[in-house]
Amino acid sequence: MAVKFGTSGLRGLSTELVGSVSALYATAFARFLLDHKLAIPGSPVVVAQDFRPSSPEIVATVMAALRRAGLTPIDCGPIPTPALALYGGKIGAAGIMVTGSHIPADRNGIKFYRPGEEITKADETAITALADTLSADPAANLVEAGSGENHEQAATSLFLARNTAVLPAEALKGLRIGIYQHSTVARDMMVKVFEHYGATVFPLGRSEQFIPVDTEAVSDETVRLMAHWTDELSLDAIVSTDGDGDRPLVADEHGQPLRGDFLGLIATRFLGAKVVATPVTSNSGLEAAGGFDVVRTRVGSPFVIAAMEEALAAGKEGVIGFEANGGLMLGSDFSVGTGVLKALPTRDSFLPALAVLGTAAKAGQSLSALATAYSLPIALSDRLENFAVERSAALMAHLRASADNIKGLVAPLGQVKSVSDIDGLRVTLADDSVVHFRPSGNAPEMRCYVEATDQAAAEALLAKGLATLAAWTPAA
Repeated sequence: MAVKFGTSGLRGLSTELVGSVSALYATAFARFLLDHKLAIPGSPVVVAQDFRPSSPEIVATVMAALRRAGLTPIDCGPIPTPALALYGGKIGAAGIMVTGSHIPADRNGIKFYRPGEEITKADETAITALADTLSADPAANLVEAGSGENHEQAATSLFLARNTAVLPAEALKGLRIGIYQHSTVARDMMVKVFEHYGATVFPLGRSEQFIPVDTEAVSDETVRLMAHWTDELSLDAIVSTDGDGDRPLVADEHGQPLRGDFLGLIATRFLGAKVVATPVTSNSGLEAAGGFDVVRTRVGSPFVIAAMEEALAAGKEGVIGFEANGGLMLGSDFSVGTGVLKALPTRDSFLPALAVLGTAAKAGQSLSALATAYSLPIALSDRLENFAVERSAALMAHLRASADNIKGLVAPLGQVKSVSDIDGLRVTLADDSVVHFRPSGNAPEMRCYVEATDQAAAEALLAKGLATLAAWTPAA
């Protein structure tokens, strides 16, 4: 796969990003910052990374490129992406996060930040154009090992202070919470945060080898592992994140993962938000939950953030965004307890996890009982890996060519009632169940999302949907 911007940041094979490509894009980003008056010569740029084997080398190349471009790299070490964004906003610095998030270790990525917030899709286009212009410049492609002053402790302390002020003191006292640490950069911070609220914490599954954890399509192996832990240790919940700590994974007392959009709904209630921006892949039951406006977007945090900004520009208050992967973004400041939680327009995994556990604890409910009480449609998702980008593009072109092509593809699943192509193809069937086919923006994968009235029907529809995708081949 060629290096390109996906739903969140620049992505590619690790072998493609290590070396001159990371130097080129870091140089292009520095030029973008200077050209748009987002930085001046000598301005700091905060840099962090995940635990992938290729990340340290990419970081060293990026910091050298930034310094050559006249900016000052600040090394924040292996910290969560939202911690980097928060610290960048605090000191007025742009940022670079080297991470492939949830995708396998043979791939990696680079996320770029304006001071305190993600870049936009328009920014991505501008950076790509600058990279194209600079591609023939040997200085822009020079691979050197750079470094920067270490601010990891300062960035970590700021993020911990934010997350230890969300719930009342001892709010989780009496709960037994497992932290699935694997290889996420959030693993040690999560232990500290949940211990702060009085929970008995069990660190679990720490790994020095990178483990890709997709919070939107949790693997069967991970579910079995969490079910074993909850049973063996009598846990009330298990909490984890993806590799860079911006997407939450929360499992109930049986080890069953709670969907990210359900976490978003609980966080909406917890914060008292009035406007929710969320992609078309999030549960269709959100609108029926009532009490707030829902704005649907394409998949990807830049689209959610753009919708939040539009709502704020229109004078709306209490604006948040979240994705089906659980990543929560704050467009507005919110009063929490006796303090104020400042806006943070980038995905965060800590707040939604705290919101759902705090809500359940206050109500004296288990997580499974809390989820059941909301009666959302059963929504499941999974993916076909190694589904070539060219094959995905051909499938989408085939489906958009005619209504008959859509009917033909989904005939084994049911009759077509309505269709949306905001992002991929989302089909509502005659029985009001939903199947949604969408090419991943980050990897050569095809994703399938379904909704149905009960678990068995959703599982059956998902299996049929994945089989339909696997069987499809372009016409000769």
